[in-house]
Amino acid sequence: MKIITQTGTDLNSNLKIVTRFLKKYQVSLLLKTCNAYKIKGFSVISVFEYLLSVIFTNRSLYMNYVTNHHCPEFRKDTIYRFMNSPKIHWQKFTTLLAARVTNQSLTHLTNESRENVLIVDDTLFERDRSKNVELLSRVFDHVKHRYTKGFRLLTLGWSDGNTFIPVSGSLLSSSDDKNLLNKADDSLDKRSIAARRRSQSGRKATEVMLELIRSALKSGINASYVLFDTWFCSPSALIAVKKTGIDVIAMAKKTPKIHYLFDGEKKSVKAIYSACKKRRGRSRYLLSVDAAIQKDDITIPVRLVFVRNRNKRNDYLVLITTDLTLSEDDVIRLYGKRWAIMPISA
Repeated sequence: MKIITQTGTDLNSNLKIVTRFLKKYQVSLLLKTCNAYKIKGFSVISVFEYLLSVIFTNRSLYMNYVTNHHCPEFRKDTIYRFMNSPKIHWQKFTTLLAARVTNQSLTHLTNESRENVLIVDDTLFERDRSKNVELLSRVFDHVKHRYTKGFRLLTLGWSDGNTFIPVSGSLLSSSDDKNLLNKADDSLDKRSIAARRRSQSGRKATEVMLELIRSALKSGINASYVLFDTWFCSPSALIAVKKTGIDVIAMAKKTPKIHYLFDGEKKSVKAIYSACKKRRGRSRYLLSVDAAIQKDDITIPVRLVFVRNRNKRNDYLVLITTDLTLSEDDVIRLYGKRWAIMPISA
């Protein structure tokens, strides 16, 4: 295999593409909207343009300065001061930029009847070698089945089934002091964006998820459904998302601790599955029932769709949706937009 050298990248070509992108979507105005103001010296957009172009040069910022190759006119202190600014609202910036990209360049490429979705997921952001990182915590790795140092990276994305656009995200620390290795910086102004982000990192993932969804809808992102897996699927989360004005399609938990109102009784999904007659043949789903979820005297109707587990023929998976107008095939099809990772039969 031939190794691609660091000097083989067409820097000028990449820089032109980055410049066209920034001008097309008026990124300088978005940065100003998100409190990225010029303090002194070079403009904010020039610093941001350089940082974005570095990603496509196959070099790190450090190596550019060491080799004196592709170096900007400003010094490293200018870049670090920009990146460490406690006033810039980066969550708002990525959300507004995603709204501008999807509305200007993507939605008109597909039929108006196509359903756009928001996708919520989290993953491990491992920092096993770190020692002094703020809010560093012990996080359980569900793949390796052990604890490691790092964060949970909660992400929100937009998809039309063909294209995925990242919208926003948040690094979540541990709310348990036993797992929290480093505390936050107390010297920050509590009213600043940086202090709010640190406070957000200690809250539950479902609460942060709702904040990101509300921000995305408020920014003008067009989506009909929110998709997420069993980690976020609970009656309280489903009701909370439904209150934002958008429906949910999720993978339900097969646990006896969560009950649904079915035939006038509270039953788990396993009890509902055992009590109902299944479909025969090679149908895409085994069973479909209408039920309801209840939390704090609030009741909303839902539909449970039981589908075959493609990886384990004797098992089944349960999809849940708050939109009763959808057919069972539509529920399965729409959930398949969640990065096409759903383990069910096609």
